[in-house]
Parts: sequence; structure tokens; C-alpha cells
Amino acid sequence: MTRKRYTEEFKIEAVKQVTERGYSVAEVAERLGTTSHSLYAWMKRYGEKSPQLAKRSDDQAEIVKLKAELRRVTEERDILKKAAVDSICQRNISIHNLFWRFKFECLSRSLI
Repeated sequence: MTRKRYTEEFKIEAVKQVTERGYSVAEVAERLGTTSHSLYAWMKRYGEKSPQLAKRSDDQAEIVKLKAELRRVTEERDILKKAAVDSICQRNISIHNLFWRFKFECLSRSLI
């Protein structure tokens, strides 16, 4: 039994059918008269990321980056929100104290 020899061009075209055109490995192997094992080996050797996979990985990277930025901005907002609430409470306490101090002074003056 002799082994079939395939040209490099043939192998590259077979890989393109799987990676670019979306056919299954088994379907391409059966149609071309080769084994799926050989086709997987050719894919490993000649296959590059298809443009769709490259675009998908770029999109995924951007999503990860945007999620990290969103997390950072949300934390900053929460810190600023807490600082604003704390300062308002302190201001309200100060105003409240001043009001009562003024009222007490007015009452004490009227008693004197």
C-alpha cells in the first residue's frame, strides 16, 4: 500500500476550506479523500487564524479593556459619592450645631 503525497498547495487549500469557508474537518477530509488526522496536521502546520477569529479576539480584547475601565470608573464614582455624602453630613452637623448655639445664646441673653 503506497502513501499518497499531496502538494503544499493542495494542503493549504484544504485548510482554507475548513478555516475560511467553515466546512467541517470530517466533511473536507472525506471529499478530498484524505484522513481527518492528516487534515488536522495540515491545519496545525499551515493554518493561521482566520480573519473572523482574529476579529473576534480583537473584539474580546476590547471588551475586556472596556470592562476594566468601567470597573475603575465605577469605583471612582462610588468614592466620590461617599465623600460628597460625608461632607454634606458634616456640613449639616456644623449648621445644626451653629443654629442651636445661636439659639442658646439668644435665649441666655434674654434671660440675663
